[in-house]
Amino acid sequence: MAQYELLLPKMGESVAEATIIKWTKQPGDNIDLDDTILEIATDKVDSEVPSPVAGKLVKQLFAADDVVQVGAVIAIIEIEGGVSETPAPQVEVQAEAKAEPIAETIPGISQLLTENTSAPANVDFKSSDRFYSPLVKNIAKEEGVSIEELDGIKGSGAEGRLTKEDLLNHIQAKKGGSTSRISDTLAQAKSAVETPKQEKLAQPAQIATSVSGGDEIIEMDRMRKLISDHMVMSKHTSPHVTSFVEADVTNLVLWRNKVKNTFEKRENEKITFTPIFVEAVARAIKDFPMINVSVNGTQIIKKKDINIGMAAALPSGNLIVPVIKNADQLNLVGLTKAVNDLANRARISKLKPDETQNGTFTLTNVGSFGNVMGTPIINQPQVAILAVGAIKKKPAVLETEHGDVIAIRHMMFLSLSYDHRVVDGALGGSFVRRVADYLENWDINREIS
Repeated sequence: MAQYELLLPKMGESVAEATIIKWTKQPGDNIDLDDTILEIATDKVDSEVPSPVAGKLVKQLFAADDVVQVGAVIAIIEIEGGVSETPAPQVEVQAEAKAEPIAETIPGISQLLTENTSAPANVDFKSSDRFYSPLVKNIAKEEGVSIEELDGIKGSGAEGRLTKEDLLNHIQAKKGGSTSRISDTLAQAKSAVETPKQEKLAQPAQIATSVSGGDEIIEMDRMRKLISDHMVMSKHTSPHVTSFVEADVTNLVLWRNKVKNTFEKRENEKITFTPIFVEAVARAIKDFPMINVSVNGTQIIKKKDINIGMAAALPSGNLIVPVIKNADQLNLVGLTKAVNDLANRARISKLKPDETQNGTFTLTNVGSFGNVMGTPIINQPQVAILAVGAIKKKPAVLETEHGDVIAIRHMMFLSLSYDHRVVDGALGGSFVRRVADYLENWDINREIS
């Protein structure tokens, strides 16, 4: 009998590691082709890992809650044949190759990575209980940073994890006496959000909580913890400003009512308002491209692609943001299919990790819960997020050639939260007004395309 080494598969661009949630197969279990062996989680998405071979599970190399790098061997499967099979480690090479260029977005990091030409130090990472990524370990070895020194560096990652930026800022400060302005800004923004576990344990509780016999204590699940950390980080990072516009979308509502049955019969898809909102946002971004940016220290990174995330509520009560890539290149039929597909798979936890990555702007429909407006929190590292409220029939003043009249119109509020570091009121207000204009000026005779 031969042995097959099961690797943690590549899960999308920029996804380098995953956490094991649980094993669905145990050592000794027989496995058919494409049977699910374990469930894993990335930053936002839970996924299943199927078996590429049939055989018997011999050994699990990681336990539940372990963080595993893409391309690592996670299990041994006994299969028919006389030669052990080991898949080529192409995924691991790709993951490491993806991790390296990320550092190039911070000025001076490429110099830091090549500055020390001495032999790598022998650092014993096993003596520490703290998790360090392969990239952090390599930098520490090259720079001769001891494990004791590493353990003492404050981490800005999830649960106090040390990121490459934290380590490089520390090395630069040690060598030059101070960090660069960009590195310092980045470190301050991130360190304000996350505190290492040791420091958290030393701090007294800030609020005394009274728990009576009738109260129920509910521990946050993994996704809720991630959402919590991300929201707090966003508020610490970006000074939020929100602008509001009320739009008359009567023509839009009448058009959808007219075409929805024909559209469903022709495309086998229901057309909601969401793809229409996405189309308007994509058009407005083309008019105001400085909304489609991110911030890196004192650098503004203008995005080439228009990738619009749409916030979706899950049955668990949590939130996820699947991303429509290159939304400006899709017609209304393509947007409708993309919106419906992502929303349906989000509800049954079938999204791929890469489908929640690389968003450049986010749309959230608070109107689906009957809310007329909201002040959403920016989805970092983006700089703006648009909330669309419920469409309500209201009396409104219309200007006609015979004078002003009051009529019943379909009205809705749009609210744009934006990062005041790089988006001022003129840009933010003009952008949300332009989105409203595209919705208000909808052609009621528009053909489905």
